[in-house]
Amino acid sequence: MDPLSDVLSLLQVKSYMFGGFEVGGPWSVSYGEHKGIKCYGITSGACFLAVEGAGAPVRLVEGDLFILPRGLPFRLATDLDLEPVDFREFLQRPADGGVVMINGGGDFGMIGGHFAITGGSAGMLIDVLPPIVHINRQDDREAFLWSIARMRHELAEPRPGSYLMGEHMAHMLLLQALRAYLEGNEHRDAGWLSALTDPQIGAAISAIHAEPSRRWTLAGLAQQAGMSRSSFAERFRRLVGSTPMDYLTRWRMLLAADRLKSAKEPVGRIALSLGYESEAAFSTAFKRVMGTSPRQHGDKAA
Repeated sequence: MDPLSDVLSLLQVKSYMFGGFEVGGPWSVSYGEHKGIKCYGITSGACFLAVEGAGAPVRLVEGDLFILPRGLPFRLATDLDLEPVDFREFLQRPADGGVVMINGGGDFGMIGGHFAITGGSAGMLIDVLPPIVHINRQDDREAFLWSIARMRHELAEPRPGSYLMGEHMAHMLLLQALRAYLEGNEHRDAGWLSALTDPQIGAAISAIHAEPSRRWTLAGLAQQAGMSRSSFAERFRRLVGSTPMDYLTRWRMLLAADRLKSAKEPVGRIALSLGYESEAAFSTAFKRVMGTSPRQHGDKAA
């Protein structure tokens, strides 16, 4: 897998909800703090999105996607001067296949999912994303519109398997948005995520993810990037925000944490499989990165 897929595959989805709403006329809805990630696509109309502490509002139009990774309070409105209604009031209303109708609908619609995630890689992803990820790439609009229209169809006309289909399509919408963000010009300060698009540093990160157990050295990673050691080390730190070896160690520990929770493997076996010659050296690195010992980490998941 590629590095982004690697990180996303370690995200442990505790639960997620999917659905949306359609509104008629002027409106304003407020949302409090939330856990996890919200990702939605605009099916029709336009509105403004204002996230607390995130700067100027963003205008959303049909075909746009947005991700809210930080859990900050936010508002959606046709006019931000309107008095907002708490979104929880709408949860009591009958839903048309998971889509809440407000004022008869017809003027604006959005659909998507709320992902409650855990796992060590959750921070690795969320920490490098801005408070608002707004995707409005014209090149991808047709694909986005197809995805959100298909999801809306599954909700509006339930068939056998529609709920599971909707869950997977919500997940796909999140992946589409993250990939489009990665390929756009808005992610230049997104740490390792933006570094993936750098031909040289991206090659080194891909090599780490492809062979995490290899006994990588700074010289070996610089060779993968086709750079001198000093130039590679400086560029990697500038783009990623950490040294190459620190990134390697963190990725190994995330892999180890996942295996400790899911497979209950012996610590010594995991250590050897990730390039450590001794369990003691591995345990020291694990505690430094994860804040707990391997065995304590595994016990918490039991």
